[in-house]
Amino acid sequence: MAGARSVCPAAYAGPVSSGEHYFSDRPHESAPRRTLPVSLAGREVELVTSGHVFSGDRLDLGTRVLLRDVPAPPPSGDLLDLGCGWGPLALTLALLSPGARVWAVDVNPLARELTAENAGRLGLRNVRVIAPQEVLDDVRFTTIWSNPPIRIGKAALHALLEHWLARLTDDGHAYLVVQRHLGADSLQAWLAQHLATRHLTAPHADPLPRHGVRRLGSAKGYRVLEVRPAR
Repeated sequence: MAGARSVCPAAYAGPVSSGEHYFSDRPHESAPRRTLPVSLAGREVELVTSGHVFSGDRLDLGTRVLLRDVPAPPPSGDLLDLGCGWGPLALTLALLSPGARVWAVDVNPLARELTAENAGRLGLRNVRVIAPQEVLDDVRFTTIWSNPPIRIGKAALHALLEHWLARLTDDGHAYLVVQRHLGADSLQAWLAQHLATRHLTAPHADPLPRHGVRRLGSAKGYRVLEVRPAR
């Protein structure tokens, strides 16, 4: 049924050293906040973060590498930040593409709360912050940006990416940043083997064209991978 909500792998965000997880779907009852000055889309802004979300004390290096190498997002359509954390990618998408609808997806309730608060701080009305299972089945994305959670394990990561990459539009592009020593090259090989050689089918949608993958950039131990429907 069009408009139904999908049952899908969660959009994780990564582990913490204490044994709790950034990709936990349990709300944090005690989550102290801090403000963080950061530069996004050429603007100096002050946002709210927490130690209970991924890289809560800084704009992490992988995200900075992605933002440096990724092309500008399209001006309209549905854009996805997969595993939004406190929101730097979603906020950048929204700032660069005010005519687009930006979906900020994360399983962590605190991450969603922080992203929504930060979107409000910047006066962004085109950001929709949502749990992954609440994204409607008929939504397809022209662009996906993600710093994916490598540490959740290979099988879970592959299931996560396969689900969301299937929701690219026919001319859509996904951009993933992955640390080289955490498996960027093996992930690229898996994407090439499994996504470029078979059709992925989004829920209640026509089969997507075959996908291709290439390394878009490399810096400071990180790879930026582009995934797209093959031409």
